[in-house]
Amino acid sequence: MSTPVIGITLDREEPGGYSKFPWLALRENYARAVAEAGGLPVLLPHQADRINEYLDLVHGLIVSGGAFDIDPAVFGASHRHATVTTKDARTAFELGITRGALARETPILGICGGQQLLHVALGGTLIQHIPDEVPGALAHEQPNPRDEPGHRVRILPGTRLHEIVGADELAVNSAHHQAAKDVPIGVRVSAVADDGVIEAIEAADKPFCIGVQWHPEFSLSDGDRRLFVAFIDAARG
Repeated sequence: MSTPVIGITLDREEPGGYSKFPWLALRENYARAVAEAGGLPVLLPHQADRINEYLDLVHGLIVSGGAFDIDPAVFGASHRHATVTTKDARTAFELGITRGALARETPILGICGGQQLLHVALGGTLIQHIPDEVPGALAHEQPNPRDEPGHRVRILPGTRLHEIVGADELAVNSAHHQAAKDVPIGVRVSAVADDGVIEAIEAADKPFCIGVQWHPEFSLSDGDRRLFVAFIDAARG
């Protein structure tokens, strides 16, 4: 296969701004990063009844990020932090297509909120608000622009991510207030921040199943570019 088709999930916004009607959106650099790594990006509207058709079409799945949270009830939490905002239809679609991709062993790359979604699909739970649960937490919602690094992460030896990026640490951008909380069976932590927050996960029993808490589509490092190339190579089969 010369050019694998890569499905990318979309965000959904209410009327206002771009359109007077509800609209779907994606930052252009997601698609550019896929194309530059050798894939054909295809955008996936939230049609839950078409999930199997989407999965028949694509050779890899990217679950994108967004400024919203997963409903804590989805991962069994008994409380909901005051900062939590949800997009329930988007989450339902992304959980459905991610679980379908896992069952088919379709390569998956989860990015930021997509990493959190992947973690939940793999049986994990989330920290609902990092400043309240992590003493001495870094500024995971960095004040500087997203196309600049916000902090560093340590890439753990022996992981697939370490093999891919070829580095012990990366400088990354950061735009999240939640994070993976636990390590369910079958999940391996592959990167952590200096404050201990989990920054990347992978499913060791899958051909390619990695989630990163930062935004590698901005290509801030060679490691970010290597991650997209490895994902596209996996999608080639």
